[in-house]
Amino acid sequence: MLSFSLKNNFMQQKMMRKVIYSLIPIILASIYFFGWRSLLLMTWITIWGCATEYIFEKKYGKGKVSEAVIVTSILFTLTLPPSTPYWVGTLGIIFGVIFGKAVFGGFGKNVFNPALVARAFVYVSFPQPLTIDWSNVSNSFLGGFTRYMTSSVDAIATATPMLNFRETGELSNYIDLFLGNVSGSLGETSALLIILAGIYLIYTKTASWQTMTAVISGFVGLSLILRLIGFTSVPNPLFGVMSGGLLFGAVFMATDPISSAKTKEGKWIYGILIGAITVIIRGYALFAGGIMFAILIGNTFAPIIDEGVKYYKKSKKAKRKKVTA
Repeated sequence: MLSFSLKNNFMQQKMMRKVIYSLIPIILASIYFFGWRSLLLMTWITIWGCATEYIFEKKYGKGKVSEAVIVTSILFTLTLPPSTPYWVGTLGIIFGVIFGKAVFGGFGKNVFNPALVARAFVYVSFPQPLTIDWSNVSNSFLGGFTRYMTSSVDAIATATPMLNFRETGELSNYIDLFLGNVSGSLGETSALLIILAGIYLIYTKTASWQTMTAVISGFVGLSLILRLIGFTSVPNPLFGVMSGGLLFGAVFMATDPISSAKTKEGKWIYGILIGAITVIIRGYALFAGGIMFAILIGNTFAPIIDEGVKYYKKSKKAKRKKVTA
């Protein structure tokens, strides 16, 4: 019989708590834009995420449940459309915690970002609720605070800014993109709140500013090059940065301290790689967003990038000693 208590079974992590603090305005905004269902879905997914890690940790006797799993559950939920079925969210977080974290040995040993592993799994397994069923944004004074969930979007082509651009070539209003008054995933619509969260994480030294800057630089740089060459399938950089979850991915996902590059130079290479791959996926693949798969690809190369940087530094240092000897 498994017994549970917060003191004996929960690993307190101040860094993870700061991430949660930075997410509070975004969580409140998700309720305002889409209704209380967003919070209920998040609570439900978090319960299953904690339960999954708890069972695994207890079975293999590897320690306590980490606060990181709460962050994973919240981030995963915020990447989902408002109407995502509860059972899809449940399967997603269970898969993400087990195959994105537990199989590698638990906290601190995962190669991939568990929240993105969960998102990728439900994205390819349940395409309709993840790519077709979107919800309108509430425009009333109290917004979604007065309802369970907002109404469904009628025209799929114009459901999100990126889908609208792909189908019609039209760009959404920049003010709406900045404030979050657009349809999309629960936590990815408001550029303003994500930027403020990023500033807080940088100020509290919780997340790497190098990685954030590198992702955006890589994205803007390649977008400009392709636009100048004449590739119309790639939107202008400003629109691209403010839509499709790029900012959310750059601030919260790419900066995961476990699955991202850890050397100073490696963070720049890793981030630029993610930004560039996002442009390629958005412009030429079937996926409208791209940042999710780009970060997972970046996770794959992060250890190699760090080893390459260390080897280069070691070789350079050895040559310098040889010259001065």
